[in-house]
Amino acid sequence: MRRPLMAANWKMYKTPAQAAGFFEKFLPLVEHSAHADIVVCPAFLGVAAAVSAVSGSRVEVGGQNVHWLAEGAFTGEVSAPMMAAAGCRWVLIGHSERRQHFGETDDAVRRKTLAALEAGLRPIVCVGETLGDREGGRTEAILEKMFSGGLAPLTADPFARVTIAYEPVWAIGTGRTATPEIAAQAHRFLRNMARVAHGEASSSALRILYGGSVNPKNIRDLMAQPEIDGALVGGASLDPISFASIVNF
Repeated sequence: MRRPLMAANWKMYKTPAQAAGFFEKFLPLVEHSAHADIVVCPAFLGVAAAVSAVSGSRVEVGGQNVHWLAEGAFTGEVSAPMMAAAGCRWVLIGHSERRQHFGETDDAVRRKTLAALEAGLRPIVCVGETLGDREGGRTEAILEKMFSGGLAPLTADPFARVTIAYEPVWAIGTGRTATPEIAAQAHRFLRNMARVAHGEASSSALRILYGGSVNPKNIRDLMAQPEIDGALVGGASLDPISFASIVNF
């Protein structure tokens, strides 16, 4: 039985003070939520406040992006060892907004994933199709391309520490959510690719999250699908009561 994982992606929201205020309200609401792993990914400047706030709780902190090198002349970038030293335990890689706005490629995703694993971070690797891809019947081709370029080259041991987030781009921040059945179909396809690339044991243990306008109203139906192992939550994670409701689905 795969343990659910609920991850919050705050994107470019919340100052350090606002992050601390969030946790003051959120932590009591999930104090007894032992059924799931909980991760919050603030903006980089909020990491220290988040790490301090969650100390002693079940909640862990992640980064929203990472560079593939440990150090170097890359102004504005943050390395995996730096993130680990700051208290992060997880990191998002290949989010659709990184791919769309900053030109991240599948090869960059692969290199970032390897760097994160080497530093002891647990990557949440994001994949998903655009509306045009879905309407054009290219969903599986896009998912196969992203998986083959970013995750299939990993060996079995590193792959076992990876989580995948399926996030259909057309459902992110639009209020449109893939139906539980549509999401589950994509998850099954991804799990089958993991089975082909890394074997039955690895694919069975792989956690695949759904991301795309997740909210307290739809989380129960999504989590009722056996193939959905948790959620990557954007806007609905900015409010402590809302995100706690999702965690406590």
